[in-house]
Amino acid sequence: MELMVLLNALVTRLLFVLHSLIGVWRVTAVKKEPKYWLLALLNLLLCLETGLTLKFKQGRGYKWFSPAIFLYLICIVPSLWLLEIHHGTQYCGNEPGAVQVNVSNQDFNQSRESSYGSEGTDHHIIQTAKVFVNQLSTICETVWTLALHQTFLLLLVVGRWLLPIGVEITRDQLSQLLLMFVGTAADILEFASETLDIEDVRKNYALINAILAVWTWSMLQFPLDLAVQHIGCKPSASARRIPSLLLCRYSAELWNIGVSLFIQDGPFFIVRSILMGHFRIFNQMLVFFTAKNILVVTLQLYRLAVITLDFRTTVLQKSRKGEVCCCPCEPYEARAHATGRQENEMKEFVAVPPKEESQAPSEDH
Repeated sequence: MELMVLLNALVTRLLFVLHSLIGVWRVTAVKKEPKYWLLALLNLLLCLETGLTLKFKQGRGYKWFSPAIFLYLICIVPSLWLLEIHHGTQYCGNEPGAVQVNVSNQDFNQSRESSYGSEGTDHHIIQTAKVFVNQLSTICETVWTLALHQTFLLLLVVGRWLLPIGVEITRDQLSQLLLMFVGTAADILEFASETLDIEDVRKNYALINAILAVWTWSMLQFPLDLAVQHIGCKPSASARRIPSLLLCRYSAELWNIGVSLFIQDGPFFIVRSILMGHFRIFNQMLVFFTAKNILVVTLQLYRLAVITLDFRTTVLQKSRKGEVCCCPCEPYEARAHATGRQENEMKEFVAVPPKEESQAPSEDH
């Protein structure tokens, strides 16, 4: 096993565990009940997955699915649910959402005096660290929750980047996937922060649960890598089935459209429309993001129509020429390139006469 692969696999999962433990710590601090530390036991699943991956896959990833990302979601999402449902009203400073960590000189002087002449500089550093941690604990709950949301989404992208890739996915595909994840994470953060920050939403417990359920549903796209990989299938099993041919040829594009319509922009649009239509909740950002969801859904449907019409035209042209439909396991561009190369090779083969025929007249003479 390569040392770099082992290091990336272990460091990434360690970051996942540490972040989930911070989430459990915040839940325990907010609820003031030690029993919530039991949520930390969910990290045992991630530890088990780490051992199995190192043993059977030598630390590398799987095709189409990332168990480490999925288990990380299982570890951190319950903590974020509890924090959002609790959502205390602690004062956050002069401005909403302002992070204030004020470590006074008196605290530092007290820590310096207590450590002077006893254990030297090391003890002073420890005392200073304790003061800083105590000040962090005084940050209001809303700021902590938003910070956990932000670091959670950033860690999903960075963690997917650091995780060793499998042999089935290339670095070019990984770079495309990471760019998609950055845009997806930004949209999800906007949905969670802008929607849950509405005062009328906070007063409705059922609305909070519904929004968190849609948010959790949207997170399930991160463990999957289908957005950059084409699904291979046997030509014999699907050569005469138009839907199977369409799926094999445009699998990545269709997956992107499906994610947008059924996992992200579609559900986000439905939730925001219910807030405005049924609950009469209006604000500038809510209207803007609703319009954005409508635009994205419309463009995705337009893209689906273009793909379908293009595929239908290709199939009709092939059928009129009496040709067998092209192999569904490869993208159309790759098949066209391969077909052109085969035609050039056939032309060169026909242009060069066989050696036996060129030697036959000389034998007659």
